[in-house]
Amino acid sequence: MARPRKPLLSRERIVTTASALVDAEGLAAVSTRRLAAELGVSGPSLYNHFRNKDEILDAVADAVSAQIDLSMFDEDDARDWRTALHDWAVSYRSALTDHPNIVPVLAQGPGRRPAGLRVADAVFGGMVRAGWPPAQATYIGALMRYFITGSALGSFARGFVEDETAYDPADYPHLGQAHLLAERQQQVDEGAFETGLGALVDGLALQYEAVRRLRR
Repeated sequence: MARPRKPLLSRERIVTTASALVDAEGLAAVSTRRLAAELGVSGPSLYNHFRNKDEILDAVADAVSAQIDLSMFDEDDARDWRTALHDWAVSYRSALTDHPNIVPVLAQGPGRRPAGLRVADAVFGGMVRAGWPPAQATYIGALMRYFITGSALGSFARGFVEDETAYDPADYPHLGQAHLLAERQQQVDEGAFETGLGALVDGLALQYEAVRRLRR
């Protein structure tokens, strides 16, 4: 009997396997040797598709960027810039919270990653089309990336231990309920994100009106 053929090695298989490793074990788990073992191939065969580990992590990061919804910035989309910015930010954060271990790579910026550059292009284009000057549109893109990636780098709620005795009222008179934060992680973290996002968009709306007045 003929031996069953192994699936052909491809960029997609490498990225899928690397992404699963990053999700499960973190960035440090990814090496060409480990990936080759997971894929059942020799290490050198990976170099037919990627030059090094950094290129593989870039591809994993770009695959996450490709999950971000950009439809709100289409020219025929009816959403105004405030709603578009909000909806995009929610989609962006959702992609990052599904893959939190890759966030440090994404936080470095898009570099040459195609999907990451499409995100930057869509946001910048949407803001300029809405009437923002190009410089301010650039600032908005940077501001939103700082806020969204920062919110996905860690959990505020999970940073508090569940041991009530850690919060002696003599030392921390205002942290009597802090031990409950960890068990309410999703509620706290999502509530904080929405509060911050709303404040950012509302503040930008005030600046937008000031820009419009100057242009009259």
